[in-house]
Amino acid sequence: MKGFADRVNSVEEYYFSSKLREVNQMIADGKPIISLAIGSPDMAPDKLVIDALKSTADNSQSHGYQSYQGIPQLRASIANFYSKEYGVNLDPNKEILPMMGSKEGIMHLSMTFLNPGDEVLVPNPGYPTYTSVTNLLGAKPIFYSIDLEKSGRPNLEELENRDLSKVKIMWINYPHMPTGAPGNKAILQELVAFAKKHEIVLLHDNPYSHILTKEPISILSIPEAKEVAMELNSLSKAFNMPGWRVGMLAGREDWITKVLKVKSNMDSGMFLGIQKGAIAALNLGESWFTDIESTYQSRRKLVWKLADKLNLTYDTKAAGLFVWCKVSDGKSADQLVDELLYEKNIFITPGKIFGSEGEGYVRFSLCMPEFKILEAINRIK
Repeated sequence: MKGFADRVNSVEEYYFSSKLREVNQMIADGKPIISLAIGSPDMAPDKLVIDALKSTADNSQSHGYQSYQGIPQLRASIANFYSKEYGVNLDPNKEILPMMGSKEGIMHLSMTFLNPGDEVLVPNPGYPTYTSVTNLLGAKPIFYSIDLEKSGRPNLEELENRDLSKVKIMWINYPHMPTGAPGNKAILQELVAFAKKHEIVLLHDNPYSHILTKEPISILSIPEAKEVAMELNSLSKAFNMPGWRVGMLAGREDWITKVLKVKSNMDSGMFLGIQKGAIAALNLGESWFTDIESTYQSRRKLVWKLADKLNLTYDTKAAGLFVWCKVSDGKSADQLVDELLYEKNIFITPGKIFGSEGEGYVRFSLCMPEFKILEAINRIK
């Protein structure tokens, strides 16, 4: 044995991959764990979505390899969705690429644009996968802060004062995970101008745009954004389909073509039944989002009550699937996470896993029924 690749040493096992082993063992040992840690929707997809999967699976001709670009009907449904929800016109044959999850899309995009030694602008706090994929490819993450008092605006003035000559791509994410900073069109306009000025590829990760937001926004709705930006989106959160692994990439044709070259060497297409289910989801009416909104609003109010019991502070204007809370003085976030897990059997996420700016914060997920959140509140009492 001559050893493992150096890249294995550049990353750690994903936090939830390792921590869940401990939590699952506690559950196996009889501990009544309430998990408010992970953003995996607990509700089912719409019945039309499931029926589309079932009926396709029953067809004996549905089980072969599929196109790397997805079936035309899926791309057309994505284009219609973008037009209806974001006011963005996309060519379904040239500007859309279905993905087997947007997390995988982060790897596809990074492999398409990055060489070893390139630099990548990554939000801090931010989704850990941006950093880990950058490290796996031998590129260098450059962390930038966001202003939670200004809807999550990046500190562009600070970035302007540094050497950006090696920066190839910049990851942005609104509504922002983990903080819920909603972003706005003014921020996206600034970012498009910044990317054009410095010849940076702007990559917007946009899975939370329909969760507790006033208006769903795509960066591609910003004038001239297609020149410098691409967008990842997902059905996981908005349509309760995280395990189906359905994502999408939208952007200019020549860049989509390059990403397809990478993707086609890494998978063999998405199962037809899943594509048919995705089409059904994308064509659901507005009542679907209205019902989801109502459910998450009720859950969020209860999580706010739980946070109040724990003397935590939070932003009631935040969006997305999580509640980001600052721990009060006198106690560390790690202390609080451990006390809740080992004394109250409540599992929440420490903010530090999202970067150094997450120190002193914790994150609650809204992916738990109201009666469970109420039980958690009672345990704190």
